[in-house]
Amino acid sequence: MRKLSTYILALSILILSGCAEEWLDRKPQNIILEDQVWNDSKMITGLLANYYDRLPYHTDLNHGSTTDVNIPNKEGWQDFAAYDEAMWSNNDDARNNIVSYAFQRWRLWDYALIRDINLALENMDKFGTSLSATQKAQFSSEFRFLRAQVYFDLVKRMGGVPIITQQLIYNFDGNPQALQQPRNKEEEVYDFIASELDAIKETIGNGTSNTRANKYTAMALKSRAMLYAASIAKYNSRMAVPISTPGGEVGIPASRAAGYYAQSLAASEEIINSGVYQLYNTNPNVGENFYEAITKKTANREVILAQDFLVSKDKRHGFTYDNIARNVREDNLSSSSITPSLNLVEDYEYLDGTSGELKIRNAGNTDYIYYDNLQGVFANKDARLYGTVIYPGTSFRGTPVQIQAGVKVWNAASNSFQNVESNTLGSTYDDGGLLTGASGPQRSQTEVTNSGFYLRKYVDQAAMSSTRGIRSDMWWVRYRLGEIYLNASEAALETGKTADAIKYVNVVRERAGFGANSLKALTIERLQNERRVELAFEDHRVWDLKRWRIAHEVWNGNANNPDAVIYALYPYRVIRPGHPTHNKYVFDKLVAPRFRAPRFFQMGNYYSSIEQVVIDNNPKIIRNPFH
Repeated sequence: MRKLSTYILALSILILSGCAEEWLDRKPQNIILEDQVWNDSKMITGLLANYYDRLPYHTDLNHGSTTDVNIPNKEGWQDFAAYDEAMWSNNDDARNNIVSYAFQRWRLWDYALIRDINLALENMDKFGTSLSATQKAQFSSEFRFLRAQVYFDLVKRMGGVPIITQQLIYNFDGNPQALQQPRNKEEEVYDFIASELDAIKETIGNGTSNTRANKYTAMALKSRAMLYAASIAKYNSRMAVPISTPGGEVGIPASRAAGYYAQSLAASEEIINSGVYQLYNTNPNVGENFYEAITKKTANREVILAQDFLVSKDKRHGFTYDNIARNVREDNLSSSSITPSLNLVEDYEYLDGTSGELKIRNAGNTDYIYYDNLQGVFANKDARLYGTVIYPGTSFRGTPVQIQAGVKVWNAASNSFQNVESNTLGSTYDDGGLLTGASGPQRSQTEVTNSGFYLRKYVDQAAMSSTRGIRSDMWWVRYRLGEIYLNASEAALETGKTADAIKYVNVVRERAGFGANSLKALTIERLQNERRVELAFEDHRVWDLKRWRIAHEVWNGNANNPDAVIYALYPYRVIRPGHPTHNKYVFDKLVAPRFRAPRFFQMGNYYSSIEQVVIDNNPKIIRNPFH
């Protein structure tokens, strides 16, 4: 009781003293005030870093996806196996058994980040009294770049969305109509993106940073976004029944295609002609060089913008842990999840310009072609294949990746081969030679390739990066010069500037091992294949097929359509003693044994469905077609 009396007396003296007012008016130590935030460049930079990390994603290195129907955002790196670049070789065959793509698969209607950016712009303008005009313009430009990026992610999934550039504040009058904004036209959203990027490109600063947006990053986004808008304007109008709404929320008039292509080309050429960026061309081994062009963080002037990670700062991810080739893993629990498809492998041409289908049977299809080694069938292929895919006969981290399905034993009585395979990885046959490789492939076993290939692109070569304890700080490239060259080529081709189109695509091909000026003519189909092989596993495939309006044709759900089915390649060692083919290698092409359902892209997938609660809360929002 005496202690309590002492405390009360001390407090009374303090209150009655001349210091009472100062004590009660002290600034709290655990709250950061608005004027502190918006006058501190380090705090603003920290906020920007948070917003970069919150940018929408589809398939990247850092986010995992799920097949759980109860989780709204299902997207992540596992969805590399949901299309036609790869299949799923880990546990659970859900991604190999997609009967049809759900209408909400690519849905995005999250305005939280846009609201935060709008709020940041308003608060910086109001409270940032100590910032110089240059600082304020630079930060404002960077916030606006991020907002433009978010709107691009929205429009490419949903079509036209409400363009909100100021925070919406409810006045509690019982009437929410002021907050209920209608959808803008699809073309208006693309126009907004273009105008924002043009407005901020000279004030965004950041030099040549490849982890924060700069002038050329803004032009890279414009290059891509305008190409998307142009493609939709052109190819949507060519459909038997164009996908559109009466108010233009979906669908862009064909008359706008040329203008959008011109904007994409101009933005692309501004980057190319600046000389600030160059295709990575350092390693004389062209296959390794292509791998390094995407993965090397130092002395790499090709990467325009990347989401970076750093082990020393505990900012890292488990992509390599989950996708390392089986027999080179460093952790006995690491896995081999994303395994590239034969479909993709065969889209890489031979360096003489011939089609990329692997030569595994003779001209009359009466017998195999026999190879002295496993890599022989891949000889003289586009070097981008090596930089993207680990195929039989190649190595990773200096260690051979042992890919062999089994042996083919000649049966003289039946005058045919009999396959012998083992469930034991790294097993030996009766002759003491290899039976099934330490990295498979296996027909049913999980965590080993089912397709006959492993992923190389984005898998980290650094020691211990495939362990649970270390993991990887491989960066995720958002924009790089290789894409910009292909954007420029496509935009030039579509506007009749064929010579420029050929010039730009040949620059990219020459880096891949083709001779100078390897293409003398160019079609949109040839260019579509160039994008497929150059940009594989960089989150372009789905969006490209959608903007060209061919996704429903490529993935038509027909099991007889080779584009809708995932194929595998199984290598075998020949057992035929006394014959010239003994101990040579042959290859079988087959539907991947764990693949269950052909890919089926419906017309309603071109624009994702809008959640019912959004429409209930805002009657001005109209539905997308087919939903």
